[in-house]
Amino acid sequence: MEHVDWRAKGFWWPGPPVSLAQFAAARHGLFDGAFTWPVLVARNGALAHNIDTLARFCARHEIELAPHGKTTMAPALWARQLRAGAVAVTVATANQLLACHALGVRRVLLANELLDPVPLRWLAREIEQGFDVLCFVDSAAGVQAMLDAGGRFRVLVELGFPGGRSGCRSLDSLVALARAVDAAPMLELAGVAAYDGGLPDAAAAARFLDGVRKAVLELADLLPDEVVVSAGGSSFFDVVADRLAGQWLPGHRLRVVLRSGAYVSHDDGLYHERTPFRRLPDEGSLRAALEIWAQVTSVPEPGLAIVGMGKRDVSYDAGLPIPRSVRTLDGETRPADGLSVTAINDHHAYVSGSGLKPGELIGFGISHPCTAFDKWQLIPVVDDDYVVTDLLRTYF
Repeated sequence: MEHVDWRAKGFWWPGPPVSLAQFAAARHGLFDGAFTWPVLVARNGALAHNIDTLARFCARHEIELAPHGKTTMAPALWARQLRAGAVAVTVATANQLLACHALGVRRVLLANELLDPVPLRWLAREIEQGFDVLCFVDSAAGVQAMLDAGGRFRVLVELGFPGGRSGCRSLDSLVALARAVDAAPMLELAGVAAYDGGLPDAAAAARFLDGVRKAVLELADLLPDEVVVSAGGSSFFDVVADRLAGQWLPGHRLRVVLRSGAYVSHDDGLYHERTPFRRLPDEGSLRAALEIWAQVTSVPEPGLAIVGMGKRDVSYDAGLPIPRSVRTLDGETRPADGLSVTAINDHHAYVSGSGLKPGELIGFGISHPCTAFDKWQLIPVVDDDYVVTDLLRTYF
């Protein structure tokens, strides 16, 4: 969708299509008639703050950032992250890799083992033309799939943990896989990758990342002069910096690459509770950038309001939406004190609390941005006065 028209969810635009640039240039107010409800917005000040905060964190700790693009699939945000110093964009799937290529992102980490022969053959050709991609591998099948594709691939062997979503489950199996990569024609062993985000706490992440460091040391004789070590989601990037930053591999230059993604918008739920800046308050903070505005459609009984917002509009897998403010019928705004979401259907939310009237709007924070961005093809970016300054186009 490259225009605003009747297809744009959350927009009220029954007339002729206008370009995204034209719509943004008009500087519509969120509550002035160009939108209907529900609508997800991104607060520009919070986005800018978060991008700058993690860029500064990485610079202080001498680590690099390749933010996980699958969180937003919004090239406008990727561009802002790259301008702030990110070295690449991380993706999870072949389709996301293709989107990066089509949208002009030239350096990518593919943080999953790719086994599909057709995308692999395409990737082999594009690498020959200068597309800079690091591929993860955690099995002999992954090595063979790349060999069958016939291209030159730079590879990170991935270490995992029992019950985790990917990665070799032991140091011995990782070493064996690394030796298989090293012995394979056309493949280059570039380093080691890991994902710590599925671990329960910082102590468990520290133990796991100590194992990653041990694995890198074990593979020193196979690794090139410049070694990539990549880890990190948005819950333990402080532990990644503590355990992996620095030049601790004799005879090699280390590049530690963080892959955090959700930090860019943060949230009012999951990552509000799990952000590393709770452990490191002197290092900075993140701000929730996403809000979804929805209308009270019914107050059928005391203490219960039905709001026109549901599972098709807002994330609910890691916590229900959080009421933050109420816009009254006369346009005044007040805190959403005493309100809470108790349940959510496809298109309705059940809000417990008193004082709401049909037609009023509630601004909700969200929990887990990765399952909020994917529900919206166009997301208005608003300033502190809720004037639209830009539109984010997502590509899920």
